Amino acid sequence: MDYGCQQVLIQDRKPVALLEYLCQQSNKVYNCALYYARQVSFKTKRLVSYAQLCRERVRTKNKPFAAMHVSSAQQTCKSAAEALTSFKSLLQAQPDAKPRLPQYRKAGLFPVAYPKQWPKFQEGQVRVGKQVKAWFGLDAFWVQFPTHLQWEDIKELRILPRHGVFYLEWVYAKSSQPQPLDPSDPMA
Repeated sequence: MDYGCQQVLIQDRKPVALLEYLCQQSNKVYNCALYYARQVSFKTKRLVSYAQLCRERVRTKNKPFAAMHVSSAQQTCKSAAEALTSFKSLLQAQPDAKPRLPQYRKAGLFPVAYPKQWPKFQEGQVRVGKQVKAWFGLDAFWVQFPTHLQWEDIKELRILPRHGVFYLEWVYAKSSQPQPLDPSDPMA
């Protein structure tokens, strides 16, 4: 099964403060997870796993981790774990090159991902966001669901901060259909 994605610009200005907050917390979770992984690497010369990163964020009652939906914060920890995995594979492939551990992100925004189980679909709209009513006066925000996609096919929803605006990225499953190729046609 293949996946496709569609980005939609969020034009509603009401949830911008909420989106900025969630993306800032995601950036902090990434840096906290990377800090823990780097410290373990320096002290024990081993790399931590994704599960260990999430467990440590929960054990220490990390405030940015608690400010996000648990599954979103775990997805951010997964991004840090993927960076560590890339470092490990590069280290194994080129040991003489002496690659460096992944670096911290500057203060800013990092994407937030919601697995399909958390956003709720109602009447052509999707309810997204962690309940932060005390801070923003919103318990969530609503976005219009693209009409050409099927809710059953959606796998993940991402909030992407790009160039001062926010995009929603709908990740969906699509069936792959092999195309017949004619070897006599050079463009095939």
